Amino acid sequence: MLGKDGKVDAVPRPRRAQRIGVAEESLYRSHKRAAHLSGIESTLAIINSARTRHSHSCCICGDLTKITDVIGKIIVASAALLAVCALALYFYAHHNWHPLPAGTAINRIVVEKSAKKLSIFDNGNHIKSYRIALGRNPVGAKQEEGDMKTPEGIYKIDSRNAQSSFHLALHISYPSDEDNKHAAARGVSAGFDIMIHGIQNGRGWIGAFHRWKDWTAGCIALTDEEIEELWRVTPDGTAVEIRP
Repeated sequence: MLGKDGKVDAVPRPRRAQRIGVAEESLYRSHKRAAHLSGIESTLAIINSARTRHSHSCCICGDLTKITDVIGKIIVASAALLAVCALALYFYAHHNWHPLPAGTAINRIVVEKSAKKLSIFDNGNHIKSYRIALGRNPVGAKQEEGDMKTPEGIYKIDSRNAQSSFHLALHISYPSDEDNKHAAARGVSAGFDIMIHGIQNGRGWIGAFHRWKDWTAGCIALTDEEIEELWRVTPDGTAVEIRP
């Protein structure tokens, strides 16, 4: 150091306390700067993490929305398909194919048990055929009361019952004298009340599906729509032939 007299004085060395103070101040500033930078980095990391989570959440929400839309469309399409199928089944079960015109009358009915078919005729001319259900034990002629068989032979429509438990009933003239004779020889009753009728009251909704199984006690069954038509065109006294 240059003195007042122009001579160079010795440069005083900083005291230890001053050096420590300077060092500590520098170290403090370094730590403070590092802490500040670390805080900024942490904040940025949190922000980036939040952005990433938000981005992932948006992707997940978008995927869930798409899945929900697809499921909704599947449900709507399934409901529509079920409705169409239900309408088709109802149409099949209850539609009267080729309805007979007003004024039609017949004079003969032929039942073919093996073919599960009832055909109607007018003076030998075939008018229409219906699919039928028979007694629960359909093979063979009726022998006795309770055998669940449908008779075989030549009969006629001798009466009708509009209040039948089975929608409309045309009564067949079974048993004939021959049927009674055969049953008496066996010591049994020939049975009675063999009819052409519709479905049991309250179950008409079954429609054509009743034909999937022979279910009567020996009668001949049609759908309600079919028996209504047959009832209309069949006068009392109409001949009925029941074949094996």
